[in-house]
This record gives sequence, C-alpha cells and structure tokens, in this order.
Amino acid sequence: MLMSAAAVGVTVALASLVCYLAMRSELRAQVDRRLRAQGELVQRIGALRDGAPPAPSRQAGGPAEFSQVVGPDGVARDRQGGLAIGVVSGDRAAAGGGGPGAAFLTDRTADGVHLRVITVPISGLGAVQLGRSLEGVDAVLGRLRIVLVLLVLVGTAFAALLARLFARPVIRPIAQLTRAAEHIEATGDLGRRIGARGEDEVGRMAQRFDAMLDRVQASQAAQRQLVADASHELRTPVTSLRTNMEVLLAGAELEEGERRALLRDMVGQSEELSGLVGDLMELARGDEGDPPIEDVALDALVSEAVARARRHAPGVRFRAELEPCVISGVPDRLGRAVNNVLDNAAAFSPPAGVVEVALRGGVLEVRDHGPGAPDEELGQLFDRFFRGTRRRAQGGSGLGLAIVRQVAEAHGATVRAANAAGGGLVVTLAFAPPTEVESRARVRVA
Repeated sequence: MLMSAAAVGVTVALASLVCYLAMRSELRAQVDRRLRAQGELVQRIGALRDGAPPAPSRQAGGPAEFSQVVGPDGVARDRQGGLAIGVVSGDRAAAGGGGPGAAFLTDRTADGVHLRVITVPISGLGAVQLGRSLEGVDAVLGRLRIVLVLLVLVGTAFAALLARLFARPVIRPIAQLTRAAEHIEATGDLGRRIGARGEDEVGRMAQRFDAMLDRVQASQAAQRQLVADASHELRTPVTSLRTNMEVLLAGAELEEGERRALLRDMVGQSEELSGLVGDLMELARGDEGDPPIEDVALDALVSEAVARARRHAPGVRFRAELEPCVISGVPDRLGRAVNNVLDNAAAFSPPAGVVEVALRGGVLEVRDHGPGAPDEELGQLFDRFFRGTRRRAQGGSGLGLAIVRQVAEAHGATVRAANAAGGGLVVTLAFAPPTEVESRARVRVA
C-alpha cells in the first residue's frame, strides 16, 4: 500500500518537474527571442538614434526596458531605464573588439532586479547591452512551484487514501490467512477457517487454504479412527495369543492333543495378525503420494486374479467372461482390489458353488451364490473393520472391501454391492470408459 502511494508520488513529482522545466524554458525563451530581435536590429544598423538603441516593433517584442553602451574603454554610458547594468570582463572584451564578435546572453542583477541581458558588439562603437526584467517570469515560476508542490503532496496523499481503501478488501484475506496459520502452528487446531469468498487471486488462495485444511483435518481424523480401530481389532488376537502362550509357559500337564490344539490356535492367531497387519499396510499405502500411473490391461489383470483365486479356493468354480479393456492406474493396487473381491466371493460361496466374473465396457461384476447380505448392511460392507452378519462366522479383518473402495476412489471408479436375484451378492466396480484393443479377441472366456 505504501509502495503504491510512493510510486504515485514519485510519478507526480517527475511529471511536475518536467512541467516546471518546460514552462521555465518557454518563458525565458520568449524573453530571449525579444532581446535577440532588438540585438540583431542594433547590430545591423550599427548606430544609436537620439542616444538610444533602435527598437523593434511592438509585435516583435518592443524595446528593451534597460539599455546602455559600453565604450571601447570598458566604461558604460548612455543608460536608459534607470538601472546601471554591471559591466564584466566579457562585456569589456566584446566592447574592445577582443570578444567572439557575436551577441551573447547572460543573467544579471542590477539594484536587486533580476535581468536577462544581451551584449551586442558594434564595430567602432564598443558594445550595446539590452536588458529585460525577469521579475515577472520569476513570479510566475514561483507560483507554479507552489502549485506543483501542493499537487505532489495532495496527489500522494490521495493515492495513499485510495490505495488503503482498495487494498483493504485484498489485504483482509491475507491477514486472516496469516492469523489462521499462526493459530494452527501455535495450537495444532485444524478447525480454524478463513471463510473468504472473493473471486480474485487472493480470495481463491484463501478458499484453497480452507480446502487444504479440510483435507488435512479429514485425513487426520481418518488416521485417528484407523489407529483406534486397529488397536481394537489387534487386541483380541494378541490377547488370545498371549493367553495360549501363558498356558504353555505355565508348564501345566496337558495332553498331547490339547498341546497341539493350543499350538494350532497360536498359528491361526499369528496368521490372523499377519493378515490384519498386511491389510493395514495396504490401507496406509492409499494415503501415500501419487504413485506412477500406467496403462493397465484390465482384462489380463482380472484373468490373472481369477487364476489365483482358483488356486486358493479349489472348491469353488470361477466362470469369467472378459472383454478387452485398457485403463490408466497402478497395476499392483488394482490387482489387490480385484483379488479382494474374488476372495470375498469365494469365502461366501457354498461348496462347489460358482462365482461369475464379467468385464464389459469397463465395468467389472463379481457375483457369488452365497447367502447375500441383509439390505441394511449393504451400505456398510465397504467400511473399515465392518463385519456383517455373514462375516462374523467367517472371521477376517473386515478390511478387504474397504481396500477395494479405497483403490476404486483413487482410480476415479465407483464400487457398490447389491443382492442378486436368486440369491448371492454382486459387487460392481465401474471404471472410466475403456480403450478397446482391436488386436485381441472381442471376448475371452476363462
């Protein structure tokens, strides 16, 4: 704000200085033209009339107010106008014939009067000096200086006032942003918001700052919830594992069958812990920075996932119809999501049941023929650590479908679950419109 006012002040000052110099030059040039006109007339005639130098017409400037003749001896005589113009060395040289021979102009002061004087050499006569008062010019320039100084002061003050008025709406969001940042740094409170709604750069910056705080606050809340949920979920297997270990360490008389049962429980609990930790790590990967994106042949990826699911669940039949499809994404994360959907379908399929896998137009559908899910639980299947009615009997971390949703959202896809007609659950992953690969077969049956 002060810099803007200073810049305006400097600009006005420079403009005023140029105006003053131009006016001064023009006023003095007018005086000089009149003196030169009479000086040329005197030099051309080379004589005096009635003791006074010849004068030009009024239209040419009229006679000079003051005049005198400087003889070859350097003494002034024949003064006109009542003022004695001082004779200097240059005047004596011109009068004695030792000067440059051309008329020259100088500023003089005679009896306190500021004069503009032209000295005109006259052969055989000496030199004639003609003078005009500059008092009028000096008075005009003096008033002009006062006006210009006032203009600079008033212009600078007015610019400062306007800058303050117009800068206030712009500076307010910046000040609010600064206070919010200082408050957050001092207290760690992410609930502070600026609330600016301007459409200029500063307003948009404040809105982006609020949006950033929203994301940071949401991320922090999600992390706290994840830690709380993970702590709760880890407590049960850890407690059970510790109890079994304490029984073994107590050295109690145990039958071989009981000892083996305890050891099997411990192995199962450690596997449950490993699975839970792996799922937590997978969820944490979703909060990392943007991984490298590449083109992914989704049909080939799903085909590999189906082959893996067949190995892991040999008692379930997988029937797949896959159209060629290419999307942009992170292959290993997409593969984990598809694997989780297939594992979930296999877990709830009856013995020798069928899991139907279809990929058409960038939409992946996986249907099992199990018991399905209660309608009131469908919206919660993708929540972290949620175990519905059918899941409690199966065990698991409750993070598999949560990872699916996280991967889908990271790839701009949508995921939903619905009960199928005739029984079973259908999980649908819908990606962006795919790119067809013409060199492949139109439909691949796995």
